[in-house]
Amino acid sequence: MAMVDSTVANLAVESIRSDFATNLTVVQWVITGYLIALVVSLPAAGWLGRRFGYGRVWKVTLGVFVTASALCGVAPRPSSLIGARLLQGLAAGIMVPAGQAVIGAAAGPAQLGRIFGALGLVVALGPAVGPAAGGLLLEVGSWRWLFWINIPIGITTLLTARGLVPPGAMSGARPMDWKGLILLGGGLSVLLYGASDLGSGPIPTRHVVLIVVGAMLSTGFVLTALHSTLPLLDLRLLYRRGFGAATATAGLTGVNMYGGLLLLPLYFQIVEGRGIAETGWLLLAMGLGSALALPAGGWLTDRYGARRITLVGAALLVLSTGPFLFPGILSVVALTAALILRGIGLAWAQMPAMAAAYGDVSTEQLGDATTLVNIAQRVGSAVGTIAVVLVLARDIEVPITSAYVRAFAWLLLISMLTAGTGSAMRAQARDNLRQRPPAA
Repeated sequence: MAMVDSTVANLAVESIRSDFATNLTVVQWVITGYLIALVVSLPAAGWLGRRFGYGRVWKVTLGVFVTASALCGVAPRPSSLIGARLLQGLAAGIMVPAGQAVIGAAAGPAQLGRIFGALGLVVALGPAVGPAAGGLLLEVGSWRWLFWINIPIGITTLLTARGLVPPGAMSGARPMDWKGLILLGGGLSVLLYGASDLGSGPIPTRHVVLIVVGAMLSTGFVLTALHSTLPLLDLRLLYRRGFGAATATAGLTGVNMYGGLLLLPLYFQIVEGRGIAETGWLLLAMGLGSALALPAGGWLTDRYGARRITLVGAALLVLSTGPFLFPGILSVVALTAALILRGIGLAWAQMPAMAAAYGDVSTEQLGDATTLVNIAQRVGSAVGTIAVVLVLARDIEVPITSAYVRAFAWLLLISMLTAGTGSAMRAQARDNLRQRPPAA
């Protein structure tokens, strides 16, 4: 639900604007407000999980998410809809890492790869299936159904989770680091808001300023956390070679994924002259490649270790990005095959890295670990978007095809860097997990 709601509302922007007789500047906050609220609450997930238990936090935030969805569905005016979306985003920012912490603690050392392969399949299908299902709902009903559909799903999930999801241990030993929460939550939200419109045209000066301010606030959090005895997040986890390399790999695949999601549609339509429908089918092939590869990737991760599978994924990213440096050489069939390989590469580079990161920490550290990995992915998505726009806009006098070749060359470099960070991961992340007791 969290993944679908981050994208599906884009389809309803015009319907919402028309229904409320307002302008696009107001309605865009239905989208932007959700994403900003999500990153504001994300840093607090680790502290809340330790204080109240990750299972309890997950259930409460899921309940809040469902309630906020209902409020979105009955919103009588734009301001109430935006407020409900803010509440929805705040809940999602805590719900996702809390759920991952529950799964990581309960999975057991021998199944971590397969568990996250299954989880990754659901996450990958969300953005792929969500817009299609959302489009069908908009065709036959109101935009409000995009939010009402969460209610039966959420209630069923809460009822099913009773007795199955462990509540987790409660601890009040670590007080909330309010300074760190303000610095990191504010820094990430300002940074991502500054990057939110960079793909839509010339880069506004105010967005550059916001990106710089967000980066400064986030840097201030890092400096504060490293010198604090009880920080909001334990950044010292990044000093561990295994966890640091795995988190960097997850972040780089975020750069590659979101940079590609911006670049590929523009390339197909502007350089190759393909229509919107054909572009959609080509991108669907990439999404299905990821979705189908994830379960097998999870099994292979448990069998052969995260590092090997991540390196295979990075190699596929290099292999599938290379042909785009030579526009026009691929037939439709070869292009589809390259996109499927790219989807597999993204899945096999990112999912094993996540499993390796969570496998390199103790049960007590899982909350901080899941939050740090999610932050790396969010920042990676912003960096990917910013970098592609900057590469394309650097020299308007260069032929358009050459500009896109440069952008693909940059994605190729990111793929090579992913191979480098992946090679620094532990050979067998599960070896470390054998020392970890199961969650209570």
